[in-house]
Amino acid sequence: MLCKRIIPCLDVANGRTVKGVNFEHLRDMGDPVAMALAYQNQGADELVFLDITASVEDRGTTIQLVQRVARELMIPFTVGGGIRTVDDAYRLLEAGADKVSVNTAAVTNPQLMTDIATAFGNQCCVLAIDARQMAVNATHSSTTPNDHRWAVLTHGGRKVAELDALSWAQQAVTLGAGEILLTSWDKDGTRSGFDIALTQTLATQLSVPVIASGGAHNAQSFVDVFTDGCADAALAASLFHDGDTTVQLLKQTLAAEGIAVRL
Repeated sequence: MLCKRIIPCLDVANGRTVKGVNFEHLRDMGDPVAMALAYQNQGADELVFLDITASVEDRGTTIQLVQRVARELMIPFTVGGGIRTVDDAYRLLEAGADKVSVNTAAVTNPQLMTDIATAFGNQCCVLAIDARQMAVNATHSSTTPNDHRWAVLTHGGRKVAELDALSWAQQAVTLGAGEILLTSWDKDGTRSGFDIALTQTLATQLSVPVIASGGAHNAQSFVDVFTDGCADAALAASLFHDGDTTVQLLKQTLAAEGIAVRL
């Protein structure tokens, strides 16, 4: 049995780690370099660094900050935000990232995923999907089980793309995405538990790992998303940033519940 991965996330704006609710009302959480090192020392399996204003501000990811974080890490490090070309991806990988995450630019230009996967391997190409639940009515048949449908958001959650989250994820895998970072807009920052229906819908239909994101509340949230949600990994921010628990304590609880994790 493959171990489930616990992944702290650093949402970064203006050189600082921030956290909001439903992608808004951002509050300062601290220095991303110090936080990255602390999470590694706690036993994090990986780290995700998202420059959350890069696409909105139409700029590339802050390379210098990525370099500073990468110098402190020995665990896999995924970087996203503002990646529009293979050259952008190359600069981040050269700066120390192990994987790159694309979102808005992939919606605009799906070929970008193929280009990144061809240049660096599928394992380097992560598609980030920000999904928001949409109402399903009699005039709109759902493509997902249990009458659920999720729309894809871009530009840091500010725009709705004409894409169904499951269909988009399936297309992305055929184009070269080696992993899906799946964030529930509805759950983001709410501390109300992961969106199990969303995660299960994609995780059971895709041939690549799915990372659940948005809504982590406590250890039971992780148990639920790994069992009922079928996630391969789970990402959290507020839970760790606010000091409610540590990665190490969370893993110990999960192991006691029979979830396979690296201790």
